Amino acid sequence: MTEPTRGFSQTEFEARTGLTQQLMHAANLDAILVTTEAEIRYYTGFHTQFFESPTRPWFLVIPAEGKPIAVIPAIGETGMCATWIDDVHTWPSPRPSDDGISLLTNVIDTLSSRFGRVGMTLGPESILRMPAADAQTLAQNLSSDVVDCAELLLQQRFVKSPAEIEKIRHVCQITSGAFETLPRFAEIGHSELDITKRMRIDLLERGADNTPFMVAGSGPGGYDSIIMGPTSRIPESGDVLIIDTGTVFDGYFCDFDRNFGFRHVADDTARANDAIHQALDAGFEAARPGAKMRDVWSAMWKIMEDAGALGNSIGRMGHGLGMLLTEWPSVHPDDQRVLEPGVVMTLEPGMTFDPGRQLVHEENIVITEDGAEYLTRRAPPEIPVIQ
Repeated sequence: MTEPTRGFSQTEFEARTGLTQQLMHAANLDAILVTTEAEIRYYTGFHTQFFESPTRPWFLVIPAEGKPIAVIPAIGETGMCATWIDDVHTWPSPRPSDDGISLLTNVIDTLSSRFGRVGMTLGPESILRMPAADAQTLAQNLSSDVVDCAELLLQQRFVKSPAEIEKIRHVCQITSGAFETLPRFAEIGHSELDITKRMRIDLLERGADNTPFMVAGSGPGGYDSIIMGPTSRIPESGDVLIIDTGTVFDGYFCDFDRNFGFRHVADDTARANDAIHQALDAGFEAARPGAKMRDVWSAMWKIMEDAGALGNSIGRMGHGLGMLLTEWPSVHPDDQRVLEPGVVMTLEPGMTFDPGRQLVHEENIVITEDGAEYLTRRAPPEIPVIQ
């Protein structure tokens, strides 16, 4: 399997910035301020693990015209100057009394102001990676009004470029291989922690950069939670173990799970697994250009409802995927977002089939001109059994 080229060409960053500026003009914005690792990396290529430290804020200003402007701690100057960004302003952070806010205010206020409006990510599924008090000070001191631009940026990142899709496809294939190999090293008597630890090692050996998300849970013929664990619990005969992983290659995530039985799979569990497998097939067929996220939900839920599902405790059955483990929007009965070619998303049907017992199945897909295409290697219709 050939590894995709790491990073992106300057023309890709120029295209991303240019599209944002078109959307800004339509929304009457003079500039946009972004603060998170994913947003800054999306526009600059600045890729560092230093965002794991919460001490320092980082800022990127996208003006109405021209390249983005970096306003960052001095510790990051060398790294940012190695990207395509050439307008870099720094201060000696950490400086709690004024951690870049006066510098940032001056940079924004010196830009051309046509509409008197600056966008910041204030809406659903967005965060500001800066102290709340500093955000208030910035809004009070700017000569322009601060307005929400979260959905504008989320919509742009919902559609991926061919280069982004190849990175996600690559990490999906790496992780598919690790899941397929897992029954060869997992044994009765191994704990959830033992099994997931070995899988993390396998993923690294296959070429993944890291696996920041790996949850696991097991229980008799199903499980009651998909977000807790792994724990030291040792799955017993008749149990089902779910492993859900968000593994990364060059800053892009996969996000999917697999179920494993121990010694045997109970009949009602097998029937529930058949239902969620068929539901995912239905979601895949519904996921095509022009369809809405709610259409994908309805196609999957009908199958599970007909199979006797007692409910869906997750609240949605899929979501966007890319630089974050879960991205906007959601496969949800109220979501009207329209699919288009280049959208990368998860399909994640799940059903409670008995009180305290549920099964969830997840795959990653990309929307094409003709429908959908799997980025993962489709799970087998029957749950693999560990003897």
